[in-house]
Amino acid sequence: FGIHAFLIVTVTLSPVTAAAWSEDKVTGEDEYPPLWDLTPESLLDFPVKDNKIVINAWNYQERLGVYKILLKSSAKYFSAFGPENIGNIIWGLPLQHGWQFRTGRLADPSGMTSCGYEDGDLLCQSVRSWWSCMNYYLAVIPFLGAVEAGLFGQLPFEVEILPPEEQKDDFCYSVADCWSRMPKLMDDWKSFFEVNNKAVSPATFSSFKLDDALGLIWKAHVTSIAYALPKFQNSLKYLSDPEADFGEDWSNAVDFIAATHFSTDLLTVNNFQAFLPPRMLVEGDVLPSISDFSPQQNKVLVALRALHKANELTGGLLLKLWQNAMSTEAGRKIGRKLIESLTSS
Repeated sequence: FGIHAFLIVTVTLSPVTAAAWSEDKVTGEDEYPPLWDLTPESLLDFPVKDNKIVINAWNYQERLGVYKILLKSSAKYFSAFGPENIGNIIWGLPLQHGWQFRTGRLADPSGMTSCGYEDGDLLCQSVRSWWSCMNYYLAVIPFLGAVEAGLFGQLPFEVEILPPEEQKDDFCYSVADCWSRMPKLMDDWKSFFEVNNKAVSPATFSSFKLDDALGLIWKAHVTSIAYALPKFQNSLKYLSDPEADFGEDWSNAVDFIAATHFSTDLLTVNNFQAFLPPRMLVEGDVLPSISDFSPQQNKVLVALRALHKANELTGGLLLKLWQNAMSTEAGRKIGRKLIESLTSS
């Protein structure tokens, strides 16, 4: 039933053909998040103050730098899965963040400040942005988990994350602070980096399995979203109803995608992001006929809405059945094929 119900939802996307896939293939610098080449590449590229490396995670470029450092430091884990680190499964996180920036989702949606707008501070990430706050738990927490796991070796300084101007209690700012306030999140992200670290030692390299690594990163990803969702429920009030619905639909869909251990490498994520909305949704956007969205983008939004509604109507039973169906490697392979059918004939 779980697979069947999910298939009913994905069948609505069958017109998304292989031709559409190739049309939307990204090339050149568009493969990477905006400003990728200008972001910090080393922890020591950030300012040091009072013997602490200080990172402003409310600046798009600095938060993106955190991802770049994670990718660079973990490249050795994934060298067997493609040249130039393209097979690194951490790519999903900065690519999502880049899509959020490109589509205006990190700017102040309340309109009370110029944070994130071209006529203000374009690189500012607003603490009133639901997307920016949710992403904090998929950027800063993984990064501090990696620090704790020893991904960067012995650092000469502690790392400190600057707080936002508002809602300071909704976030944590150092390894010790995050461990004391959200140990489960930190443990999940630390485990992902620790297991991979052990897997690349000469004695155990042959036992490194991409499926296991994907299972760990998705587990941590889902835990982060589950922790952050109730915390930032009030931030949805700043969004239009269609955009707020889409945010919640997307969060629900992540649980289904995660269960399949779907690959989050550079090329796969780029191909699928082509079908996400190219701007924020506004009042008056009615599915499935948003005129400046492609037919495929409209269909994806319809499918995400249907999946969320179906899961709600069953009291979460649909997700439980799906997760049970995805509990074996064979089941996950079928699940990934179903998701891939969204972008193939």
